[in-house]
Order: sequence, then C-alpha cells, then structure tokens
Amino acid sequence: MNAIAQALAPIVGDSGIWDWENLTPDWQERIAKAIIPEQLPSTKVDPGSMLELAQVMACAYQNGWRVLPCGSGSKLGWGGLGKPVDLVISTQRLDRVIDHAVDDLTVTAQAGMKLADLQAMLLKTGQFLPLEPAYSHDATLGGIIATADSGAWRQRYGGVRDMLLGISFVRSDGEIAKAGGRVVKNVAGYDLMKLFTGSYGTLGILTEVTLRLYPVQEASGTVILTGETDAIASVTKYLLASALTPTAADLLSTKMVATLGVGQGMGLMVRFQSIVESVKEQSSRLLEIGQQLSLKGSSYSDRAEADLWESLPKQIWAPSQSPGITCKIGVLPLTAVSTLTQLDTLTSKTGLGFIHVGSGLGRLRLDLAQVKPETLLELRHHCQAHKGFVTVLEAPIAWKQQLDMWGYTGNALNIMRGIKEKFDPKNILSPYRFVI
Repeated sequence: MNAIAQALAPIVGDSGIWDWENLTPDWQERIAKAIIPEQLPSTKVDPGSMLELAQVMACAYQNGWRVLPCGSGSKLGWGGLGKPVDLVISTQRLDRVIDHAVDDLTVTAQAGMKLADLQAMLLKTGQFLPLEPAYSHDATLGGIIATADSGAWRQRYGGVRDMLLGISFVRSDGEIAKAGGRVVKNVAGYDLMKLFTGSYGTLGILTEVTLRLYPVQEASGTVILTGETDAIASVTKYLLASALTPTAADLLSTKMVATLGVGQGMGLMVRFQSIVESVKEQSSRLLEIGQQLSLKGSSYSDRAEADLWESLPKQIWAPSQSPGITCKIGVLPLTAVSTLTQLDTLTSKTGLGFIHVGSGLGRLRLDLAQVKPETLLELRHHCQAHKGFVTVLEAPIAWKQQLDMWGYTGNALNIMRGIKEKFDPKNILSPYRFVI
C-alpha cells in the first residue's frame, strides 16, 4: 500500500481501498477523464458509512490531500480537467433507502444509491422520481444532484433542485452537516440544497438526500411533428402559449430527427401524461395544429413511446464508433429553434441536439470528424448573444487542454469564489474542475 492507503486502512478496512494499479480498467478510464494525465491520484477509497466518510475527509483535510468525490464515476468526465488529485472518494457503498414516506410523497436515500434501483422500488407503490439523467443505469443520486442532471420531465416537474428537500453532507474538514428536512414545506435556514445542485463536488460530499416524489400517471402518449423550420417555430410558440400541459416537450435538430427515424427536417416531440381522455384530447389538438402548418405528425403510445424517449438521450450519451463532444446548452426558449438552425449550419446538419421547450436547456453531440474548436466557439458566441451558454461536458483531453469548458461570462465569479473559500478554504475538493 502507498502512504495514503496505509493511513486510511484503519478507517475503512483493506477491502475499501485501492491503489491505482489495482483499480479496474473501467474505473481507471473514468478517473483519467477528470484529471490532468500526468497527475493521476494514487488511491481510491469507498467508505461504508457516513461516519467513515467523515473520518476519511478529516484525514484528507489534516494532510492537505486533494480529493475527487464521485458516486459510480459515470460523469467524472464532465467539466474541466482537475489539478493534481491525491485521493478519489466514491460513495457507491452508501446505497440504501433510509425512509420512504409513501403518504407524504417523499423519499430519503443515501447519495450513492443508483437512480435505477430507486425507481424500481418506487414504482411498486405507484410513485416515481421525474429525472432522466445521462447514463441512467449507473447514475447515483449524489452525482445527479452534483451535476444538476435532470432530463425532459423538467417541462412539467422542474429540475433537480425543485425536487430536493433536504441533504446531509460531509464538509471539507470532515464535519457532518445537514440542511432542509423531510417535509415538502421547509423554509428554515439557507437553501443549501440549491447551492449544492450543480456544484460538481466542490463544496462538500453528499451522503443523504431527501427528494419529492410524484404519482405515476394513468396514461401516456407522445406526438412528434417534423418539417420546415418556420412551421416548427410556429407550433412551438403555440404550445408555449396554449392551455396544453405536456410533461415533456423537446425540439429536435435535423440530424436527431433523421437518427430517430421519425421524419425529415426539424422536429418537436411532446409527451402528455394524465387520464386517458386528457391524453387523447391534447394529442389530437397538437396533431391538428401541426396539420394546419403542413407538418408531418405521428403519435406513439405504450412500448413504442417508452422506447422513443429512452432512445433520445442515448443518441447523445451512448458510445459510438465516431468520437464526439457532448455539451449542455441553454438559450431563451423562444430562440431555441434558431439555435438548432445555427447548429445545423455550423455542422452541415451532422450535429445531434435537443432543447427542452419550456426551459431552453438542452444537450448537443458534435462529431469530432466534422467540427473544429472554432465551430464550438461560434456556437457558444451565438448562444451568449441570446443570453445563453454552451458548456462542454465531455471532450477529448486535448480539447479540454485548449478550450474553456465552461465559457462563463457572468459577473458572479467573486461570489462563487467567496462561497468556495467558506466551504473549502484549503481548496481540496474537486480542485479547478468547476468554473472557479
């Protein structure tokens, strides 16, 4: 064992510690995506309880070890390249449900629990957590919160932070802290839940989370409209102003429409979930508007619909033969169509993308063989001109070393630095992987 492993063995035991050489190739690959190649960590540790995690962090704080927190490691490749890291701490062994208040529609679980496992348990009671993160089979609750990774359901239910009611976390100095509670109405104290959402493990390590749940709807149906850009823009504007209540609504780039095999041109994919009569009525109304605008309309239900919504994010995240760059994008909702048009122009219609109609947030995948760094910068400039952003999530190391992954141009850097200094004065948590 190396010196760090020897120091931590009395806390977590030999079975919870790995030298770099003993890690599985999969773990080595995931960690290598987050750190400068020449400065990889020597040790990975998996605490088996919140107390063990607190003791490990206290030891790291005392020794000045820099720490890379994670769950299953599925999103370690997101964000910027970290500076030298001594220790990787995974919460994957913290994977239990603490409390499921069925009548209150809340659940408390440890941060290392996989969303897929939690959903399977919740469905038995007719409830679910409306999140569709990347790598959904591996994603842990803590990782989803740390990266603010929600999905198409945010149209109806909001983002991750809207579902988060309470958290427990270990500070950089090893102290255990809590915020929020296990009830839907909780206004006491600072809203640390929102602060930790999207913090990329820079403020503390989540150990337990309490989340708001929702009942599974009786029926579900999806309408897809495809065709000319102007017509798609018109029907999207109608949808936003109408009394229709979709649970998900995504604009699709030309390449995405073709890849899904649902038509030609740009697309709009809308999901309705309610009682049977409501789903049928809303779907028919949207199809009627699409027909008036000369758009091709298709409707999906049952297994075909479920497969469609599972396939959409997989086009962005699933490994392919052609290496690519994945990005998070955000624009004003009314400029989403023009942004996807710009994507088509800059990538000669090879860029995969979707944007949530209600929020203007979305995901892109760019083929490395078809784009250059200048292409990404042009797209970022377009989004910033429309009060938006483009954040690079996954990219080859060479790209990360020459590009700013975040492209942040706001005026909150000093505030963020101040918060980081308060929570992590020694800068040992995920150093330099975030905006600051």
